[in-house]
Amino acid sequence: MSVDTPRRIVLLRHAKADWSDESDHERPLAERGRKDAPVAGRRLAGTGIGFDLTLCSTAVRTRETWKLAVHELSQRPRTVYEDRLYEASLGELIALLNEVSDEVSDLLVIGHNPGMHALADALAGESDGDLLPRMNRSGFPTSAYAVLAFNGSWKSVEHGVGRLVDFWTPHD
Repeated sequence: MSVDTPRRIVLLRHAKADWSDESDHERPLAERGRKDAPVAGRRLAGTGIGFDLTLCSTAVRTRETWKLAVHELSQRPRTVYEDRLYEASLGELIALLNEVSDEVSDLLVIGHNPGMHALADALAGESDGDLLPRMNRSGFPTSAYAVLAFNGSWKSVEHGVGRLVDFWTPHD
């Protein structure tokens, strides 16, 4: 694949988690999260994006979100459960994207806030219509996703490289 290949990054925030006595990493989805995750999966399926790879945080709530959302996709992409997505800083998230193989055209990342919002905002050098202001007003709620498009190698992912082409929240 050429390094000029059009690529897409979809950033999905986990569904609504329950507050429990568990450690933060072990918090499961709340009832609303169990309802919203499949809806997000159906919306992702409707984008027509055929994901080559999913990077999913190892936290219980992200794994549960993925388990409920993936059933809505026509094809299950290769999935890597990535410890570094949990509590990752913006710089750590960009470094993780820089490690993705150029064989991957379409990548799904399932993670947490503030990281997912910060990453979408940082990568979006431009956006279609009012997507960027709308995303920033919303605060990137649970089960929301952003789709960013760019051309080039994953090693070239940096601030402003992408165009925000879609943003969806379950409770608009």
